Amino acid sequence: MNPKENETEQNNFYAEVVLVEPEIPQNTGNIARTCAALGCRLHLIKPLGFLLSDRYLRRAGMDYWADVEYQVHNNFKDFFNFHPDGRYLFFTRNGKKNFYDTDLNSKGKIYLVFGKESTGLPESLVTVFEENCCRLPMRPGVRSLNLASTVNTVLYEAFRQNNFPGLV
Repeated sequence: MNPKENETEQNNFYAEVVLVEPEIPQNTGNIARTCAALGCRLHLIKPLGFLLSDRYLRRAGMDYWADVEYQVHNNFKDFFNFHPDGRYLFFTRNGKKNFYDTDLNSKGKIYLVFGKESTGLPESLVTVFEENCCRLPMRPGVRSLNLASTVNTVLYEAFRQNNFPGLV
């Protein structure tokens, strides 16, 4: 049994971050750093707006990738077929549920799914998973928040609601 599976059994909570077609390496780098700090797996759904070569990772300041467990998937369908179990929450400015009204206490895995910086989640995912779509509250007229900021906000709230399992 790997340490992450053991954590899941002991704490009954394990969050994984899913980035659908991320475009900006610096955002993905910041998200990867947060995943490393919290022990979350990161899933990257192609196409990516950058290369995962060492040169590009160093340029974006992502020298901590060795501390991040991550997987790259060809598309969301492939990802979902490989990870059919667990709770899924999708984050979009068009979500009907206020994120802060969402109970994130979870037994087992929770997948937190975010779209690309320029357009967010594909409409096909929002339509299929409409009941699982959340939004962060913000003033009217503000299009969106920075992707890395949004992921950090969501992850730390999820960990707070679960009493920060495994963290010091």
